[in-house]
Amino acid sequence: MKLNYYAIFLVITFLPACTWVELTNQGNEVTLVKLFNVKNCVKLASTQSSVKHQVGIFTRNEETVTEELISIARNRAAEMGGDSIVAVKPLVEGSMGFDIYKCKE
Repeated sequence: MKLNYYAIFLVITFLPACTWVELTNQGNEVTLVKLFNVKNCVKLASTQSSVKHQVGIFTRNEETVTEELISIARNRAAEMGGDSIVAVKPLVEGSMGFDIYKCKE
């Protein structure tokens, strides 16, 4: 019976920190940069990334949520031919805004 309590405790403890978004091989080539780094780049688009920031009554780890949002934006940028993203909106309830740029020829 104690094993069940330990299992429940572990699930409750670690579930909010789980990462569910995978970075693609193409997304891995996209870099998160600051706005001043894209002065000589072409802006391709803007995107809004969203993930669950709460699982049931548990609020997920802010760092994990931010990493997932960046991964989503990097994957989208790669699909559009971009190589850089800039965060333009802060993290709010599991959502962030990004601009997508093409800097390399």
